[in-house]
Amino acid sequence: MRDLPDGPGAHDQWSQYWPGNDTDEFAGFINPIPKYVLSSTLESSDWSGTTVLRSLDDVRSLKERTPGTIGMSGSLTTVRSLLGAGLLDELVLLVDPIVVPGERRWTDELGRTPLELVSSDALPTGVLHLVYRPAGNG
Repeated sequence: MRDLPDGPGAHDQWSQYWPGNDTDEFAGFINPIPKYVLSSTLESSDWSGTTVLRSLDDVRSLKERTPGTIGMSGSLTTVRSLLGAGLLDELVLLVDPIVVPGERRWTDELGRTPLELVSSDALPTGVLHLVYRPAGNG
């Protein structure tokens, strides 16, 4: 699995927290794997195993040459960009049972994007775990 943190904000948070963390087992997973950050402003990263990608074309190239799954954690801006460019194979959504007023919809800048439901689970907390695939990708 590869992880693609989004932009310098998420990258800064992750790269400052995880390398020095030896109490969480996730650190044992995330620190040694190759990591990629999509950014037009970040020049380099001190976090071992991190490569800066400059464009969606760089992401496309990474996807073409990388076997297996590329996981992504980051902003909705990146999710919209990847989905709009046809670079997102699955979209995992966690829907919390709470209404927050004044929030912008994450889909506002996307064109029509048909999705197929792959799986759905209701967690004990009432959160829905939904996995979608762009229609026609599977």
